Amino acid sequence: MLAAAPLDRLLGATLPRYLLASVAALAADMGCFLILLRLGLPPAPASALGYGLGIVAHWLLSSRAVFADQVAARGAGRTRQKALFVGSALIGLALTTMVVGAGAAAGLDPRLAKLAAVAVSFAATWLLRQRVVFA
Repeated sequence: MLAAAPLDRLLGATLPRYLLASVAALAADMGCFLILLRLGLPPAPASALGYGLGIVAHWLLSSRAVFADQVAARGAGRTRQKALFVGSALIGLALTTMVVGAGAAAGLDPRLAKLAAVAVSFAATWLLRQRVVFA
């Protein structure tokens, strides 16, 4: 039973839940990105479309499993929160698209550029969502 207490605290913490939600959203994003690359779409638009799918997955997971206690009630408050969430996602999308586009232009494998973009976007959106969207 003593070992369960640290695990309960860890799983109860927001950052680990956000990390798990991000991994699930990233799976949707990367799956879409790789399929679109395989279909011949250029890297930057493929990255943007994959990220868009990830945005939808992330809202669903974040609002239900990560920040459920901070989700505004239905109405104007919830609409504002969704708009802020989309705004944070668009910042992440812009960062992702710029990093992947710059990496591809520099001759990097687009998949490696996407991995770098994931790290940059994760940090930016975590801070925005924790401190603004679900504050």
